[in-house]
Parts: sequence; C-alpha cells; structure tokens
Amino acid sequence: MTHPATEVGSRPRTANEGLMKAAANAKTLRWIRVWVAVLMVGLVVSGITAFPLQQELELAAATLHGVGFADALPGLAEWVDRVSHGLDATYAAYPFIAYGTDWLAFAHLLIALAFIGPLQDPVRNVWVLQWGMLACAGIVPLALIAGWVRGLPLGWQLIDISFAVGGIIPLAAAYVLTRRLERRTTTVPAV
Repeated sequence: MTHPATEVGSRPRTANEGLMKAAANAKTLRWIRVWVAVLMVGLVVSGITAFPLQQELELAAATLHGVGFADALPGLAEWVDRVSHGLDATYAAYPFIAYGTDWLAFAHLLIALAFIGPLQDPVRNVWVLQWGMLACAGIVPLALIAGWVRGLPLGWQLIDISFAVGGIIPLAAAYVLTRRLERRTTTVPAV
C-alpha cells in the first residue's frame, strides 16, 4: 500500500514533499522538451534539405565516385546516379516540378511548428504527440506501397521507413513522460 501523500493526484503533506514533487515535475518537463526539440530539429533539417535536392544528389554522386564507394557499393552508386540524372533531366525540361519538393520542404517546417504546443504545455497538447506518432506509423505503409508502385528499390523504402523510427522514438518518449507528468499534476478533489 502506498503512503497517501504519494498517491496519484494527492497533495503533499509537507513542504519537503511539495519541493520534491515540484523538482520531479520540472525534471520530467525538461526531458519532454528535450525529446520534442530533438523531433523538431529533425523535421527542420529534413525540410531545409528538401529544397536543394538536385545539388544534394549531384554532391552525393560525386562523393560516391570520388572516394571509391561506387566500387564498394555499386548498387547504391547506380541508384544515386539514376536519380540524379532523372532529376537533372526533369528540372531541365520542367523546372516547375521542383515546386512540389518546395512544398514538401515547407510542410516539414510547418509540422515542426505544430510541436511548439507540446514544447510549451505538453499535458494540454498531448494530442499533438499522438498525432505525430500516427503520422510516423503511416510512413511505413506509404513507403512500402508507393515505393513498390513507383519502382523504388527496397533499400530506399527502408531508408524512408527509418524516418518513421527516427520520429517515433522521441515522440513515444515525450508521450510517456507527458502522461507521467499528467498523473502527477492532476489533483483529485477531496471527498
């Protein structure tokens, strides 16, 4: 049986218990903010790097060939070369197609902004964390189905799926900590 002062939602009986509870809540809140910030940084980096796709692919191809990785990983080098040439040809003939990836980049930046709510008040905005976890779960079927339909190699699809894993880890950690904080801060009315 737990001590009445340690039950969920109970009020501390002494000033020391109150200070300990406040310190524990502050520490939990700090960790929630760290996890949410990690996710936001990842989204911002993903967004910013979606703008210069053509230049990034040219750099990736040059690097693969320049440092000898093309010999060690010929399949990867062939795929990067193919995508780079495809992007070059598409942008040369239809430069407005890049506008689609500009919107993709903008969407990542906008999604990052959505997490300002949980950064400020995670308990009140826990639904944003839940939405983020659902979005990460949706990446898996999208990558597998759309990747198969578009003829992408399985390895490329697995790279896309890794973004779901990379996103759900900080989201799940923040969610668990938010629920813990919620249980500690919710007061039950005295009877």
